[in-house]
Amino acid sequence: MKKMIKNLGEMEKFAISVASKINRDKATAKAVILSLYGDLGSGKTTFTKSFISAFGVKQTVTSPTFVIEKIYKLPNNKINQNKNFKYIIHIDAYRLNNGEEMKDLGWEQIYNDPQNIILVEWPKKIFEILPKNAKKIKFKFIDEKKREVIY
Repeated sequence: MKKMIKNLGEMEKFAISVASKINRDKATAKAVILSLYGDLGSGKTTFTKSFISAFGVKQTVTSPTFVIEKIYKLPNNKINQNKNFKYIIHIDAYRLNNGEEMKDLGWEQIYNDPQNIILVEWPKKIFEILPKNAKKIKFKFIDEKKREVIY
């Protein structure tokens, strides 16, 4: 699916739509992973903020560029009802050199928990540890207001 996002409101609606369609991967019994591709300023963090908010998280969502990973506990709300997700883990792999560094930060534990949703910015940095079935969202900067999104 290809979509042109023309403002922050449309990005928020897109993120809510994606959040509402996320389901546990019963086949693998692993975490659900969204790989977020795009250059700086292409909309990855804006999408992530709206995606996490859609699950009812009230705390401020910021990019984990310097801390690598942030964990958000999910309430049992309308979007999460019957899905039983407990956490969203937001990873920014920009400062990592490879997947081994992510493994040192507990990758196996968070990936092996089917109650986690993992959002990975800069997934190319850790591609060797990401599963083939990770959902990909590509963001492209068009101009100050417009972004192209491929999901």
